[in-house]
Amino acid sequence: MAQIPLGDIERHFWLTRSVARTIGVSFTEALAEKRLTEEGYAELVTRCRAAGCTESCQLWLACQQGRAEAAPEFCTNAEMLNSLR
Repeated sequence: MAQIPLGDIERHFWLTRSVARTIGVSFTEALAEKRLTEEGYAELVTRCRAAGCTESCQLWLACQQGRAEAAPEFCTNAEMLNSLR
């Protein structure tokens, strides 16, 4: 089985966190309220690292003028992030 190359962990940590904040999700609150586990958080970042949409994500984030209604459709974590709102 071929391995998918993963992107830089720090970059994808911040991309995941930035998309979440843009749609009104605080990982700190989600963790404290037990709506997200530490393992779940790590999975979000890992999926982001493997998604291959870094440029699209950075452009989407740059175009946001306030709170977005939902994560972008191309986001591999959109369903999970939207459920945390």
